[in-house]
Amino acid sequence: MFRGPDWQRRKKPGPCDEINIPVSNQQFFLRTMSTLDQTIEAVDSEQGKDLYIDQKLVLISGGLFRTARLGSEDCEFVTNPQRFVAELARNNRGADLFTFRQRPSERDPKFDYLMDWEGLAVLPIESYEKWWKTQINDKTRNMVRKAGKKGVNLEVSELTDEFVRGIHAIYNECPIRQGKPYRHFGKNLEVLQREHSSFLDRSEFIGAYFEGRMLGFAKVVYNGDFANLMNIISLISERDRAPTNALIAKAIEHCAQKGIGFLQYGVWSRRSFGDFKLHHGFEHFKVPRYYVPLNSKGGLMVRLGLWKSIGARLPEGWIDRWAELRGRWYSFKYRKFLK
Repeated sequence: MFRGPDWQRRKKPGPCDEINIPVSNQQFFLRTMSTLDQTIEAVDSEQGKDLYIDQKLVLISGGLFRTARLGSEDCEFVTNPQRFVAELARNNRGADLFTFRQRPSERDPKFDYLMDWEGLAVLPIESYEKWWKTQINDKTRNMVRKAGKKGVNLEVSELTDEFVRGIHAIYNECPIRQGKPYRHFGKNLEVLQREHSSFLDRSEFIGAYFEGRMLGFAKVVYNGDFANLMNIISLISERDRAPTNALIAKAIEHCAQKGIGFLQYGVWSRRSFGDFKLHHGFEHFKVPRYYVPLNSKGGLMVRLGLWKSIGARLPEGWIDRWAELRGRWYSFKYRKFLK
């Protein structure tokens, strides 16, 4: 755990302390509170359920202690946290703590808030040739070649109705993925169309096909100096054709062509999924994640260490054992889908 140089504890926090404004900036903050509406706008959606600040969706979760975070943390970032947090505090819907993280390409701490490190799976890209020759092993290269030999074709596509139907077929193949219930299983076409329409102005869809049938797809979102594999998935029944390996290779090729220096593939993982990322050249990047109290309950969360998830508190061996038992249970429960 890291605390910036201006982070302090006080028995009676003032208005600046409650949202963790550094001491050196408090007078400036108080002078500009009245003009924040002109720089960062907080609005409600038409349904009155979603909160947007600076055109970014903010989600709030938790029970007794509630935490707010950006709805798309892999694709959107807080560039001016002091103003963002102030606006969130003024338009709060019960959140006690706000958490956000830096871009994968910015690994050194930039802000004076309570901080911890978060592990991401990130591939540094200099060129496609270097990735192919030096960043992956022979087995991974053979898997990418295998996809071509097995007749897998890769195509860049728009989010058309036909493409969404292909996504629907993949998502509804099996109710479990990676040993746990798959959150997209059972969703209809309308929901999938809406969910995959985010960031369309800077996204690219790549489909993997065999004889006209979609076997898998990837959605790559470009974020300036890095890109994010927001979605990548293939049919379990077509795993032998290695469509996922081919999709990753194509995404890396496109990033290299665009001069993108980093490609993120979710958080850092352990067990088989972590090995899969490692074999494709992804590295364990630690980036700063910050925690900012919004009220006295948020301050209590910080003092008691409640900002950490349960998983972060348990030994890794316990988590691995739990994941193994969970996977066995769901494999038994949904065995008819796995035959």
